[in-house]
Amino acid sequence: MNYLAHAWLTRDTDEAILGAILGDFVHGHAASLHWPVTVRNEIQRHRHIDRYTDTHPAVVAARALFPDGRRRFAGIVLDVFFDHLLARDWTRWNSGPGGEPSLAAFTARVYRVLLTNQDNAPPRLRAIAPRMAATDWLGSYRERNNVDGAVRGIATRLSRRGEVLVACLQDLRLHEPALESAFEAFFPDLIRATARMGDAQA
Repeated sequence: MNYLAHAWLTRDTDEAILGAILGDFVHGHAASLHWPVTVRNEIQRHRHIDRYTDTHPAVVAARALFPDGRRRFAGIVLDVFFDHLLARDWTRWNSGPGGEPSLAAFTARVYRVLLTNQDNAPPRLRAIAPRMAATDWLGSYRERNNVDGAVRGIATRLSRRGEVLVACLQDLRLHEPALESAFEAFFPDLIRATARMGDAQA
């Protein structure tokens, strides 16, 4: 899952949101030690969520729709596309007791958390957090065309074979209905699994 879904899945507190985002920027046990235990727990839960996502049968089947030469990059495309589906259908996923406010209110909260903790953040997150807030990266995912833009941006930051990642956008367009069905099958399972992960850490 990408930034929006990670933040939303662990949204109970601001510290949880911070840890959820840091999971992509803090690598190794030692690097997490200077963070409070609640943040460290969310960094760990981020990794559990990623492993659960990568091994879920619906996601495995979705990656298999990409050709062999591009399949290893499919997970990146799916992460961004799944954030798009969450953002697009925000009201649906946030219905019922305990639902988050509007997408705009939630993303503003995420940006506030990141900017408040910017001085202590890893260098890469410190560099991108202001841009993320200024251009509303997370909220922009609600528009389908911004999926392609986000993937192209990621491709420019890869050390090599960025063009292969961009080529995956063809496969995304070709299989979009099937990939959306995969999300529908997978995401409710992930929500339940994430709640159990939180219970296990408590």
